[in-house]
Amino acid sequence: MKTLKEVKLGETVTVVKLHGTGAVKRRIMDMGLTKGAQVFVRKVAPLGDPIEVKVRDYELSLRKADAELIEVV
Repeated sequence: MKTLKEVKLGETVTVVKLHGTGAVKRRIMDMGLTKGAQVFVRKVAPLGDPIEVKVRDYELSLRKADAELIEVV
Protein backbone atom coordinates (compact mmCIF):
# COMPACT_ATOMS: atom_id res chain seq x y z
CA MET A 1 0.00 0.00 0.00
CA LYS A 2 1.36 3.40 -1.02
CA THR A 3 -0.07 6.61 0.41
CA LEU A 4 -0.09 10.12 -1.00
CA LYS A 5 2.41 11.08 1.70
CA GLU A 6 5.01 8.75 0.09
CA VAL A 7 4.63 10.08 -3.47
CA LYS A 8 7.67 11.91 -4.87
CA LEU A 9 7.64 15.48 -6.18
CA GLY A 10 6.47 15.64 -9.81
CA GLU A 11 4.67 12.28 -9.81
CA THR A 12 1.08 11.76 -10.91
CA VAL A 13 -0.90 9.05 -9.12
CA THR A 14 -4.49 7.78 -8.97
CA VAL A 15 -6.52 7.59 -5.76
CA VAL A 16 -7.50 3.99 -4.97
CA LYS A 17 -9.02 4.20 -1.50
CA LEU A 18 -9.65 6.65 1.33
CA HIS A 19 -8.97 5.53 4.87
CA GLY A 20 -10.31 7.27 7.94
CA THR A 21 -13.87 7.75 9.09
CA GLY A 22 -16.55 10.32 9.63
CA ALA A 23 -15.79 14.02 9.24
CA VAL A 24 -12.16 13.47 8.20
CA LYS A 25 -13.09 11.21 5.29
CA ARG A 26 -15.93 13.54 4.26
CA ARG A 27 -13.57 16.58 4.27
CA ILE A 28 -11.06 14.76 2.04
CA MET A 29 -13.83 13.75 -0.37
CA ASP A 30 -15.20 17.31 -0.42
CA MET A 31 -11.77 18.52 -1.57
CA GLY A 32 -12.14 16.36 -4.70
CA LEU A 33 -9.91 13.50 -3.59
CA THR A 34 -12.23 10.64 -4.48
CA LYS A 35 -11.59 7.15 -5.85
CA GLY A 36 -10.17 7.37 -9.39
CA ALA A 37 -9.05 11.02 -9.15
CA GLN A 38 -5.67 11.87 -10.74
CA VAL A 39 -3.35 13.70 -8.32
CA PHE A 40 -0.13 15.52 -9.31
CA VAL A 41 2.32 16.33 -6.48
CA ARG A 42 3.34 19.91 -7.24
CA LYS A 43 5.35 21.02 -4.17
CA VAL A 44 6.50 19.72 -0.83
CA ALA A 45 7.37 22.15 1.96
CA PRO A 46 10.97 22.04 3.27
CA LEU A 47 9.97 20.09 6.38
CA GLY A 48 7.53 17.94 4.41
CA ASP A 49 4.33 19.54 5.69
CA PRO A 50 2.15 20.60 3.86
CA ILE A 51 2.12 18.93 0.48
CA GLU A 52 0.74 20.90 -2.49
CA VAL A 53 -1.09 18.83 -5.08
CA LYS A 54 -3.09 19.49 -8.23
CA VAL A 55 -6.38 17.64 -8.47
CA ARG A 56 -9.31 18.28 -10.84
CA ASP A 57 -7.69 21.47 -12.27
CA TYR A 58 -7.10 23.22 -8.95
CA GLU A 59 -4.29 23.32 -6.40
CA LEU A 60 -4.74 22.03 -2.89
CA SER A 61 -2.52 21.90 0.20
CA LEU A 62 -2.74 18.84 2.41
CA ARG A 63 -1.27 18.06 5.80
CA LYS A 64 0.88 14.94 6.02
CA ALA A 65 -1.66 13.39 8.39
CA ASP A 66 -4.39 13.75 5.75
CA ALA A 67 -2.13 12.57 2.91
CA GLU A 68 -1.42 9.42 4.90
CA LEU A 69 -5.11 8.48 4.72
CA ILE A 70 -5.17 8.48 0.89
CA GLU A 71 -4.09 5.23 -0.77
CA VAL A 72 -2.74 5.66 -4.32
CA VAL A 73 -1.20 3.70 -7.21
